Amino acid sequence: MIGKNTQIIAFVILALAQLAIPANMIWQQERLLEHGTEYKFKTAPVDPNDPFRGKYITLSYDAASFYVGNEMDWEHGQAVYVELTTDQKGFAKIASISHGAPDHTEAYVEGSILFVTRNGDNQVTISYPFNRFYMEESKAQPAEVTYQTAQRDTTKTTYALVHVKNGKAVLKNVLIDGVPIKELVGKELLEND
Repeated sequence: MIGKNTQIIAFVILALAQLAIPANMIWQQERLLEHGTEYKFKTAPVDPNDPFRGKYITLSYDAASFYVGNEMDWEHGQAVYVELTTDQKGFAKIASISHGAPDHTEAYVEGSILFVTRNGDNQVTISYPFNRFYMEESKAQPAEVTYQTAQRDTTKTTYALVHVKNGKAVLKNVLIDGVPIKELVGKELLEND
């Protein structure tokens, strides 16, 4: 029979392990926000048939397609490493993609191949791990409407603020003309009350 002290020690070790795992995940995300390179990903219109699932906005990005030398080298679902740079306006754009992590820069993110053209265009479409922006449930529906309206308005610039480092990425915020969407939705909710 196991002694009472041994049971208590085993319980404490188990409890600490259960706390250490989520704490480590949070710590890694915070380190990425603190030390990762910040990129503005200009968003593209979202398919109206799948704009919202629960408490998040589904995001699509202009910097999701890339021309490759040979489309046959790429397959749907395949892991891809996307090296990033910025355009003249400060928005993220793809510098290159590869099958392995680049060793000359920290400014890359791991994604997956969403689509490969098989018509000679030599183009691949990339799915990023930051295509969902989670929000408080009460603001989700108004945020969806605000986001879609801004996407249709060509005078408005919508983009996601993403921190990237060594293949990892954290979606910090979604902005419309430089204003966080949560702030815009909060103002709209106050005006409608």
